Amino acid sequence: MLRFHKLALAACVALIGLQNQVLAEDAVVAKVGDLTITQSELDLAVANLDPQLSQLPDEQKKVAALSGAIDVKLLAGTAVGEGLKDDPEYQRRMAYIADRELHNLYFKKHVVDAVTDAEVKARYEKEIAALPKQEEVRARHILVKTEEEAKDIIKQLDAGKDFVELAKEKSTDPNKSEGGDLGYFTKGRMVPEFEEAAFAMEKGTYSKTPIKTQFGYHVIKVEDKREAAPPTLEEVGPQVRQLVMRDKYLEIIEKAKAEKKVEIVDEALRKGYEDVNKQQEEQPQQ
Repeated sequence: MLRFHKLALAACVALIGLQNQVLAEDAVVAKVGDLTITQSELDLAVANLDPQLSQLPDEQKKVAALSGAIDVKLLAGTAVGEGLKDDPEYQRRMAYIADRELHNLYFKKHVVDAVTDAEVKARYEKEIAALPKQEEVRARHILVKTEEEAKDIIKQLDAGKDFVELAKEKSTDPNKSEGGDLGYFTKGRMVPEFEEAAFAMEKGTYSKTPIKTQFGYHVIKVEDKREAAPPTLEEVGPQVRQLVMRDKYLEIIEKAKAEKKVEIVDEALRKGYEDVNKQQEEQPQQ
């Protein structure tokens, strides 16, 4: 259920952004009889172009969108003349759109605009405190094709040869020019065999036997081991803000459900609705 709410939340944010864009500029860009096409309408038409046209250059997208908007105005004006504004299907669609836009305005006021920087910071600190501590390793490696080559490199290291120089000379990995430096990495970033060997080694040591992976044979040197630093608020601020917005949205929805009884007539739909709501209630807060 949280996935559904995340999708709804993302859609609401996108729609609100589009509304703000529409209100920002409203110059007339074309006239169709007595009707006009404004810049805001053209922006909407561009935003709703067929995905196949989304790769066009900006100016071509505008032209394609304007062409479609002109077609819409031409037939819309004709439809009004035929009295189609009184058509039940049109009325149903307009009622749905009106409800959706009211929902979006309420969402913007009570969710998007209601989230404060202090709330985001507090949620960030809560999330960081709940993160498990992770060790990270900084390592270098020399990658070769055969086990014999790897064993020979280990012999040269035992004899005092410099690891960086050997990496530049012998490694087949693209990072050989950096002396095989892989930087810092946490568990889950490397293939299992490489990861297991690197995290089992002590700082300053190199592997005494070749490490075989799908890429070939590795000789690994661990340069450093430390506790991984958590992401900063600046790095994850937008994601944390989304979490705060999600919680506000869910709180508003639950309050509205408590105040207004929801009745679903179709039995299958009712059961499905109840099931996803039950899953949401059982899922722990994140």
